[in-house]
Amino acid sequence: MTATPAPARRRVLAQARFETRTLLANGEQLLVSLVLPALALAGLTLAAVPDLGPSRRVDVATAGALALAVLSTAFTGQAIATGFDRRAGVLRLFGTTPLGRGGLLAGKAVAVLTVLALQVLVIGALGAALGWRPDPGGLLPALLGLLLGAGTFVALALLLAGTVRAEAVLALANLAWILLLGLGVLLPTAELPDALGGVARALPSGALGDAVRASLLDGTWPWQQWLVLTAWGLAAAAAAGRWFRWSG
Repeated sequence: MTATPAPARRRVLAQARFETRTLLANGEQLLVSLVLPALALAGLTLAAVPDLGPSRRVDVATAGALALAVLSTAFTGQAIATGFDRRAGVLRLFGTTPLGRGGLLAGKAVAVLTVLALQVLVIGALGAALGWRPDPGGLLPALLGLLLGAGTFVALALLLAGTVRAEAVLALANLAWILLLGLGVLLPTAELPDALGGVARALPSGALGDAVRASLLDGTWPWQQWLVLTAWGLAAAAAAGRWFRWSG
């Protein structure tokens, strides 16, 4: 008697649960995803430097920590995990199962959103304890910005993980995390030197950070920053679709 594969939805959800448990059980990933954004929030709120602009420090710091959470989980975590899965042959193996390549990617996407939801709850609670008071009208656009940023950085993660060796993915993903940290994620691009601020605003890091800050601080819908994120996301997705290697 031939076994019948489970429905596609159940296969994807099962893979998403596995991916989520893997992310949360990994000590290094948990450090990057939750501990470091929380420390960044507390440090920026309680310290007097660097200059975060005219808005309340806790409000700017919380928005930046939320953007950092997206960068950590959607980009750094996914790039490293996918890169080593590819080297170990896991991606090629899953591609031959009923789950398929599309189901594998869908499971990873659901896992990222699950972890991101946990991060938002933890960082939001910590921010509230420190005095964070977001503009109520900006909560919806902030959520949309976080989701758009997550999609963009997942596409960038897959592009990196599918085109270079796992060891190089590890080094480049961590280096990018450090560099993008100061290019608009935690610090408003308006507070950076003119030349550097212009570069940061054109990068997905600056677009994400500024979008979340604009929504939570001023209650605005940051269409310009969303356009930058969309352009990066579409370009990265197209490049990943063209050059992603499932083994090697």
